[in-house]
Amino acid sequence: MAAFFFVIPLIGAIALVMALAPDDSYVATSVLGTVRVWFRDQRVPTGIGLFTLIEVSLWQLRERLPWSHLLTTPGRADVPRELQADFERAAGLLEEADKIKKARAADLSADLSGDERKDLDAKLDELRAAMRAEPFETERFTRAFDQADAAVDLRLDAYRKGELREYAESIGIAVAVALLLRGFFVEAFKIPSGSMIPTLQIGDHIFVNKLSYGPLIPWTKTRLFNALPPRRGDVIVFIYPENPEQDFIKRVIAVPGDKLEVRDGHPIINGLRVPYCSAGTYHYRETDGSMQRRAELTVEYLEDKAFLALHERHTYSYSEMQGPYHAKPGEVWVMGDNRNNSHDSRGWFEGRGGGVPFANIKGKALFVWLSFNGSKLAFDRLAVNVMGKPKLPAELQASLGPGVERCLRERPPLSETTPPPPSP
Repeated sequence: MAAFFFVIPLIGAIALVMALAPDDSYVATSVLGTVRVWFRDQRVPTGIGLFTLIEVSLWQLRERLPWSHLLTTPGRADVPRELQADFERAAGLLEEADKIKKARAADLSADLSGDERKDLDAKLDELRAAMRAEPFETERFTRAFDQADAAVDLRLDAYRKGELREYAESIGIAVAVALLLRGFFVEAFKIPSGSMIPTLQIGDHIFVNKLSYGPLIPWTKTRLFNALPPRRGDVIVFIYPENPEQDFIKRVIAVPGDKLEVRDGHPIINGLRVPYCSAGTYHYRETDGSMQRRAELTVEYLEDKAFLALHERHTYSYSEMQGPYHAKPGEVWVMGDNRNNSHDSRGWFEGRGGGVPFANIKGKALFVWLSFNGSKLAFDRLAVNVMGKPKLPAELQASLGPGVERCLRERPPLSETTPPPPSP
């Protein structure tokens, strides 16, 4: 049963989102286009709503499905198969009647006479007794169900919800919960560029923990349970300071008060050059058909974290020496792990550089929940922990994996990877 009531709705919801969500270059020009953009930008809430719709639909049709004979009535193995559907409906009728009586007690007292309420209660009680009878009595149950159903129709029909309303409420609650989760707890984010290669690949879909630094109250810049600043080495998602319509993802390098310099893509924080270890040459293409690039793959050690970084020698995106920059109170400075192919703090504001204000920070990256290599699902990327042990793409594991493992074994002590306090 789990395959039909969980796996099928899950696969169906994912397939619908993938089929209807356009690529990042798509611009909506119609109502349908706007819906498709919603599918693209709000994949998680949309997926939860679709999952709920498919789940409810399958449940409503369960008696007509070819595997319905596998269903058994909860708590009653002795109910004849032909009565199992009625038994479930009877249980639902009792639950519905109890909810109405509890929620609308004052209205029922005003609208129904004492005898009418007693008659309704007596028929509902008889149905409960018939459903619990040992052994199960078919005729008693059938008679009690018919009488109780008729009594509820007669006495409570004005207070009952229609089937369409039930569907709408179920889907509405699911979407509301999804939006609440997205607003305060977890948000999905798609990696659109190669600035975080090799930690994150183009086509990775990650979850972001919005509780890490205290969730922002929607439409404000006020945080609940403020836990800022982020730590050096954290991978964060934030609102791009030069364009509030864009979200960026980078790694925190400098925190308030830090002096940051960068030589050949290697950060120097308060005079400490962040230690690193060379793991080999990394070959990659940012997109299908693009020029193959090669870069030095390193493992960098910043405080208690070890992560992968790329350094291309034949690029002129940045000069050999950059900085010094100074992180102001209330901001952090960030860099992409693809150091010479990243639009980050070093190049913002017409090359003057700039930090990420705390109010722009959405949360810390968690893990990859979906990934595509071109049009193919990249199974090796699923469940990759962004802040965990560095993980290479499967096709590079044989050639570069031993070098990465060597660098991790040769990790320097914490005292050598922790920047000193900033100078006064």
